[in-house]
This record gives sequence, C-alpha cells and structure tokens, in this order.
Amino acid sequence: MKQINLELKPVNDLLGHSFFIPSYQRGYRWKSLQVKQLLDDIWEFRKKAENQTEEAFYCLQPIVVSKHINEETQQSEWEVIDGQQRLTTLFIILDYLKEGLAFFGKEKYSIHYETRKDSGTFLNDINVVRKEENIDYFHFCEVNTAVKKWFLDKDGTAKKNFLTTLLNDNETGKNVKVIWYDVSEENTSNKYAIDIFTRLNIGKIPLTNAELIKALFLKKDNFNEHEANLEQIQIASEWDAIEKQLQNDDFWYFIFTPKKDVHYENRIEYIFDLMKQKPVDAELHYTFYEFQKDFSNVLSIDKKLNVRKIWLEIKRYFLTFDEWFNNRELFHLIGYLITFNTSIKSLKLLSGTKSKLQFKEELHDLVKSVAIPKSKAGDEIFELENLSYGDSYIKKILLLFNIQTILTTNDTDIKFPFHRFKTEDWDIEHIRSQTDKNIAPNERKDWMKDIYEYLTGESWQVDTKNYSVNKEHQKIIYQLTGLLRKETISDGEFFKLYDSVKTAFKENNEPDDKDSINNLALLDAKTNRSYGNAMFPIKRKTIIKNDMTGVFVPICTKNVFLKSYSTNLSEIMYWSDVDAKDYLKAIKTVLSKYFN
Repeated sequence: MKQINLELKPVNDLLGHSFFIPSYQRGYRWKSLQVKQLLDDIWEFRKKAENQTEEAFYCLQPIVVSKHINEETQQSEWEVIDGQQRLTTLFIILDYLKEGLAFFGKEKYSIHYETRKDSGTFLNDINVVRKEENIDYFHFCEVNTAVKKWFLDKDGTAKKNFLTTLLNDNETGKNVKVIWYDVSEENTSNKYAIDIFTRLNIGKIPLTNAELIKALFLKKDNFNEHEANLEQIQIASEWDAIEKQLQNDDFWYFIFTPKKDVHYENRIEYIFDLMKQKPVDAELHYTFYEFQKDFSNVLSIDKKLNVRKIWLEIKRYFLTFDEWFNNRELFHLIGYLITFNTSIKSLKLLSGTKSKLQFKEELHDLVKSVAIPKSKAGDEIFELENLSYGDSYIKKILLLFNIQTILTTNDTDIKFPFHRFKTEDWDIEHIRSQTDKNIAPNERKDWMKDIYEYLTGESWQVDTKNYSVNKEHQKIIYQLTGLLRKETISDGEFFKLYDSVKTAFKENNEPDDKDSINNLALLDAKTNRSYGNAMFPIKRKTIIKNDMTGVFVPICTKNVFLKSYSTNLSEIMYWSDVDAKDYLKAIKTVLSKYFN
C-alpha cells in the first residue's frame, strides 16, 4: 500500500520551497477579476476570524505535488501537477508584500518552468514595459496591477494585516491554508503525473471530498508501522464494499433523490455529507475540512484508535441504511418519504431514539402527514374526490397506493423500483383522454399512426392496403389512409376523423369528472406521448406491451389498464364512469389506514 501524504498546509509552510511547472501544463491564465475575488475572500475571512475564539482558517483548493529532482542543480523540489494557477497568484501577492516578508525574516517560495524558463525569471521581477512580449508576461502584469490596485484602495494597515493572515502558522491560527496532496510515492513515472493532470483539468474535474477523505484514512502514519499495510488494506476493502453497494441504483435511489446541480461521482461522499451535516451553501470541500478536524484534534499516540473509531462510525452510519434497505416495510415507507424530500438525516436521528416497532409507527404517521393535505388530515373520512388534476397531493396519493399495494402482498419479495421512478419521466396523466380535439397540428399525424396501428396491428406505410376489419373500423382506416397520405390536413378533416374515433372507442361522452383522481394514474411521458391525448385502448395496448417487454410499469397503473379493479368487464377496451368509481373504491380500500 503506497503512502499518501495529505494535509492542510498553511501558506507559511510553503515559503522557502521550490516549485517546478512541467511542460504538460498550460501557461498562467488568471484574470484581474479572479485575483480580486481571492483577495476579497481572504480579507473578509480575516475580519470574521478576529471575533472567533476557536481555530479558523481560509482554505484554498488542492495543490497536487510530487517530489522532483532538478536536473541542473540536483536539488529536490516539488513538481506541481495541479494548482499552478493558485500557487502563481499567491506568489504575485507575496512578491508585492516582500518588504513585510523581509521584516519577518522570511522569503517567498520559488517557481520555475520546464519549457518557459524566461517566465520564471520575469515572475521574480515583473516589468509592465515588457507586458506584450508574450502571453505569460501579459497575465502576470495584469494580475500584479490588480493586486496593487486592491491594496491601494485599502488603508495603511492592510498590507500588514493581510500578510499576517498569510504567515500565521498552525499554532498561531487564523491563517490561510492549501489542501496539500503529495503523490510522490504513487508517481512512479512522468506518465502517471500526466494522467493525474489530465483527469483534474480536462473538463475541470476537481478532487472530490471522498477522494481527499480516503487519502486521510490511508495515510501510513495513522497506523503502527508493523500493522499499517494490513489495516490500510482492510479500510480500503471496506470502503470499496460500501461504494459498490451505493453504486447499486436500487439502493442509491432508495436513500437519495436527484437534485439539480447535485452529483456524486463517488457516492460514499453522500454518507460523509450527511454525517457532517453539510449546509446547502457550504464551500466545495466543507466535508473534507470537517473530517480533517477529526483527524487532527488528537495526540499522535491516539491516532490509531482515532482512525478506527472514525471509520467504525462511518460503517455504522452506512449499515443503518443497509438495514433499512433489506427490511421490506422500512424500504417502502422510508423510500416514499425520501422521494418527497423528507430529510434522511431526520429519519436517521429518529431511528436512534425509538424501538423498531415505535420507529415503524412513527414512519406511518410521517407518511400520512406527507400524503394527506393538512387541512384534511383531521377529517373522519378523507374525500379523495376533492383532489383534481394539478394538485400536488395526487402524485403522493397514487405513489402511496402503489407502495401500499406491494406491502399488502405478503407472498412476494417485489420491491417498488424507486430508481426507475426517480430517473424516468413519470407523472400524473389521464387514463381516458381529457381534452376534446386538443392535439397540435404538428402532432396529429403521430396520433393518427397510433390509431392506425391499433386498428390494423401494423405500422403505417405509405403504400399500405386496407385491412379486413369490422365495418365501423374499416371506415376509420379509410379516413386515416387518405389523410396520412396528404401533405397537409385541414382542421375540418382532422376533427371529422377525431369524432369518428371517439365514437368508435366510446369516448364521445365526457366522463363525470375527467380531472378527478378516478381518471388519473402514474404514466411515463413516452407512453402518454407528447400530444397527451392518446385514447384509452391505445394507452392500454402500450402499457401491456411495456410490461411484456420488461419496461417498468407501476403495479397499480398496470392494474388500471388491465381493468383489475373493475367489477364489470363487458367492455374491456373502454374506460367508463363505472370503471372510474371502482378504481376510486380500490384506492380508498388500500389506503384506508391513512384516511382515518
């Protein structure tokens, strides 16, 4: 197991070191706005830190380095694999404050370049007269000018106060740190360094909290020397097992609901974020900083026990979710709550204060509070009929209907696939088409092709022939064939066809309440099609086909289109008012425990 050197290093600890920028790196490209933002951030931190009694620091993004031998001097230096831009900007700031550095008896670090040797020399003596000689000089000068302007806009104490913040060490506190990632023992060749650089810079993929935390755990000095390799392997193996389970979408989407701009490349990082209660607006590496505190706030002699303790806490935290996942009732109740944004942290805390039986009872109460409108929760009989299309509670009720249906079926191990429900486009749609002739002109031919395929069993082709079907359908097929062959279709022609189809499918009479929950089901967008007005038999055929080919169909949606809830099956291809009433009765029966 290779040693990993990862630490939060004060800027003060970089002074006096030599840094080498290899040829595979691009030139310096920071702009005035970026350096101003950095200066503002550090200045704002300094002001806030003055009023804090505990240790405080401002942390820059990671600097990834590897030990390097200078071929000319044969002296050891650091090859900068990632972080050149930040390191160079800090150098320019320190160079501006060099009189203060000299007063404290300190000197800057040095930077030199493999292929742009003159740039290193220029950086030590920035001369705006030579600004246009090359692109490196230009950006050095621009940032240097921005630094000067920033300090000139402050009072006379700004230089001293700012430099003090940069130069404070760990004992002094209130300082600026970098995430120092030394990959020297991993970096066995130049190719390895280039691979790391490429990963971090092509597409600008930053080091994740999970990667940095893993490096914290696997540091060799966390363990006794004779046990280090074995314990590192054990933690690494257990880490991989947890990540493997989290990469199982059945498990992942049970505990996690996708959010805009939130993505976990390493899903174990979500566990870490939960443990450290990461705020929504937290900085990028917040969770890493919090774990780093856990590692640093102990005496060196306690490190081994501390690492074991922290790792055991992580395993226990994860295993709670694993236990929920493997308990059929907990899986469905908790999965439902998380789908509708109940905090998994709050559920975790609740589980720790209750017996298993009490926890399940609490979960049922929480599900009721989520699914039932607050104004109705106290009613003796919950009136489902009061919910209409567009009400946010419709989706909650219908998803609970599906989940409770599964839970009441004791002779099966079926689980509701939250991963499919959360990643596919499922929403509330009408069982029987809800609008009259509301099909946009550019969608009409698709609608007609669906009808044609349903009536004939064949996909529409321009050279198609008429098929032998009953007389009423033969007339519709004739109309369809004529219109589908035309370049343009008038409204009058289409509406005449539409009325014929509605009559044939017995949808020419409006249902009692087309927007009531008894005419609604969970449907995916693909089945419902973009025109949103497919008639019942077309949707039914698609649902059956999807189920036969393994496409996910919620169990209650399938039951609706198979008319499993209907007491009268004489007209299997049509959705009547009687069917709708039977469907509503089934919902009320299955969910009766939540409505009382």
